[in-house]
Amino acid sequence: VRVLVDEITQCYAVLGIVHSQWPYVRGEFDDYIATPKENGYRSLHTAVIGPEGKTVEVQIRTHDMNEGAELGVASHWRYKEGARYDPNFERKVAWLRQVLEWKEEVADAGDFVDQFKADVLQDRVYVLTPAGKIIDLPLGSTPIDFAYHIHSEIGHCCRGAEVNGHIVPLNYQLQNGEQVRILSVKHGGPSRDWLNPHLGYVRSSRARSHIQRWFKQLNYSQNVGEGRETLEKELSRLGLADINLERLAQQFKHRNVDDFMAAIGRNDLKLSQVVNALQERERPEPVLRRAAPEAPAAIEYGTDINVQGVGDLLTKIANCCKPVPGDAVIGYITHGQGVSIHRQDCPNVLRFKEHHVDRLIEVDWVAKAKNTYSVDILVEAFDRTGLLRDVVSVVTNEGINLVAANTYTNPKTNHARLLLTLEIISISQLSRVLAKIGQLPNVMEARRRTAG
Repeated sequence: VRVLVDEITQCYAVLGIVHSQWPYVRGEFDDYIATPKENGYRSLHTAVIGPEGKTVEVQIRTHDMNEGAELGVASHWRYKEGARYDPNFERKVAWLRQVLEWKEEVADAGDFVDQFKADVLQDRVYVLTPAGKIIDLPLGSTPIDFAYHIHSEIGHCCRGAEVNGHIVPLNYQLQNGEQVRILSVKHGGPSRDWLNPHLGYVRSSRARSHIQRWFKQLNYSQNVGEGRETLEKELSRLGLADINLERLAQQFKHRNVDDFMAAIGRNDLKLSQVVNALQERERPEPVLRRAAPEAPAAIEYGTDINVQGVGDLLTKIANCCKPVPGDAVIGYITHGQGVSIHRQDCPNVLRFKEHHVDRLIEVDWVAKAKNTYSVDILVEAFDRTGLLRDVVSVVTNEGINLVAANTYTNPKTNHARLLLTLEIISISQLSRVLAKIGQLPNVMEARRRTAG
């Protein structure tokens, strides 16, 4: 119950009346008039045992205190000065209040700055609800951004959208003047794909914050399971194996692997961060090491490979597994062709360990100028007209060179297999292009093709 009066003396008079009528709860009385809060908030707070034995909180303050508490310092100043109502001033105050609300929704200060720049300092797009109400969104917003602007529950339950009466994908970028209608279910939650920046489902900070909060509210065990499934799916798609999860968890300052998985499940830790860490991580000790007394300093070679403990040797990337920076690698000394660089989980390396263990040597990547590396990817899909064209368009739009393409379609099952050879510069670039190919219509899976 809130009681508003004209003078401060009346606040204490009302407090006396309240305490005389109902027994008060000890320890629940606060005098923020005599000792205001740090933000300037002033009011009397008390709690009493009211009708039917229920506890009732009572707030007692003057009208100007209420203005300050409800509308902020700027409105409180206007009240005290007796300034006339100014619509432009009120809009500015409302805008500032919205910015402060965004700050409360975003835990990380860096994220807040990035989202502030994206939402406020960039161009806007104006769309319409079915009732004709104008909605103001950041340029590039999607139907999901629109749904979360209307209400968080509409966003959570969003499963489709109509724009000007036509069904559109959820990552469709809205244009000025379009009328948007959200197709939703009664109960549901957001998809983790909506937070993948490569897929373009979400543009506004409001939508992103609501989605992240939804995942944070899931229970711990569910988050662990979701995070583990998400990470394993990404590692499988990128063809990465033998990842030391304990060390990776420690790198992100988590006590154990379950906490690490839960952070991924809550989206506190983004997959892009994990992929970048895998690319830049410190290499584990190799399974096999070539002994060399007083090994000289490591030498850099043109293939971005660092060979430990030997002189100048020619190196080349093995065609069987085609490792790229970020993969754990090992070298095999060939006859007359220098050191062949393989991934540590390459089937040929397992054979070398059985029959030619003395020719295996420790190698590693070194940081040099960006070079391209050849990688094979496999796309599984139901065949349709324009499938290869769409896949090639995604690759081209990412600035990736397509070296070769082989396709096969089973006429009985209509199942298509596309084997592409790409020239990439990093694991993160590979992750991005695979994610976008995987979102194309009829595509069932897009992943890195590993040896064997």
